[in-house]
Amino acid sequence: MKVAIESDDGSITYERLRDRVARAAATWRSLGLGVGDRVLVLAPDSIGWVEAYLGAIWAGGVAVGLNSRLFDRELSVIVGECGARFAWCTSETVELFERCAAAADAGPALVSQPEFERLLGDQTPVEAAERDADDPAFWIYTSGTTGFPKAAIHAQRCVLASTDIAAGVLGAGRDDRFYSSSKLFFAYAHANSLCAGLRSGATVILDRQWATPKRVAEIAARHQPSAAFIVPTLYLKLLQAGLAAQLRGVRHFVSAGEKLPASIRSAWLDATGRGIVDGYGTSETNFLMLYDPDGSGVLRPSPRAELSWRETPSDKPSRIWVRHPSVALGYWQRPEATAECFGPGCFSPGDLFLDAGDGRVEIRGRQDDLLKIAGQWVSVEDVDASLAAGCGEFVVELGTVPFETRDGLNMIVVFAVAKNGLREEAVAALEGAIEALPRQRRPRETHWVDALPRTPTGKLQRNKLLELRPAMSERMLVDT
Repeated sequence: MKVAIESDDGSITYERLRDRVARAAATWRSLGLGVGDRVLVLAPDSIGWVEAYLGAIWAGGVAVGLNSRLFDRELSVIVGECGARFAWCTSETVELFERCAAAADAGPALVSQPEFERLLGDQTPVEAAERDADDPAFWIYTSGTTGFPKAAIHAQRCVLASTDIAAGVLGAGRDDRFYSSSKLFFAYAHANSLCAGLRSGATVILDRQWATPKRVAEIAARHQPSAAFIVPTLYLKLLQAGLAAQLRGVRHFVSAGEKLPASIRSAWLDATGRGIVDGYGTSETNFLMLYDPDGSGVLRPSPRAELSWRETPSDKPSRIWVRHPSVALGYWQRPEATAECFGPGCFSPGDLFLDAGDGRVEIRGRQDDLLKIAGQWVSVEDVDASLAAGCGEFVVELGTVPFETRDGLNMIVVFAVAKNGLREEAVAALEGAIEALPRQRRPRETHWVDALPRTPTGKLQRNKLLELRPAMSERMLVDT
């Protein structure tokens, strides 16, 4: 029998998974879940996670995967505002949920995994609830890199195009084994591993543990994935740890979450003999809308994705509209943001793009990462790339953020992490890289930190860097 999901906890066939999901749906209905009711799933990735999550959708409800590594404050607000009927937790997350529900002074009824398993064993499988294509099926919360996480409401139709990238771009299908280093509550893993893998008839590899270079290498050795979906930061860490070669058995590598630096792609090709397809997607689209197959930096639309410009294309980066079957219905309780970013069947991300011709585009960072200095538009992502290329030998990672001075002028500040034992060399290399930039693109402040704040998918949280700047700038003045 074909294995649908494989993990350290065991494996489950497609036939068995279908039966378990239908029983899980019956369990949710027996507990009182109604059509459209929301179920929070707060737990490590596992076969049980998938059964509870898909079972809620099968029953006619709406599944909401949550990030257990969010701060209690953020989780508490989510628990309070989402209006969920139930929350499914494992032993690792029960205490966290109860703490957040208490802080929210409200919240869904807790259903623990052991309790759910006991009830499920007594159920008879039920037929899936009849739902329309535009009825809600699940929510995906944004990563919160530019503010508080928002819930993107995805419809039943969302998964219709789930194999477009896997089959149409990678050439992966039933005989492949899909693995994502990110967790299932993130769009990247949810779409490209779980949805695409199951809809392809492939085997999906899950891991309860959070991804580290060592852990990814262990998973590769134990489960032999053939298609790996990894974020740029983790690709870099695998290279730095000397573990990239241990993934030589993987045939297809995909990157998403943030722009893949050309230096990482080149080093990965040297270490594994395989290139990386650089993808672009959002929580609001779930699947990858754009991709760069060859490292050219030019993104082309994925199958079924249609692009149009919000403004007439020019030399200045601008926003686009993306039309695709998987575009979300809008945000939960965010009417202004929904009106700004969503149109009929389309979504406009906050990132800025340049027209590259033939329906292709080049990404130029977020709208709030673009600023005008000395009369010229400057992208902090471009500054990042230039600085990293000039000092990468001594600097582990760096990130820049725009800020406004007391005089109302736009400036850039850079935060950097030096390689162990190479602080002096890193300082000199970064200073040289800054001096090599055109004057308007040069950061005016440099701060050295132990690590950059990132989301679990590896996205740089520039807003948190900006929050650090005032105290670090004041300390720098005191030190001098």
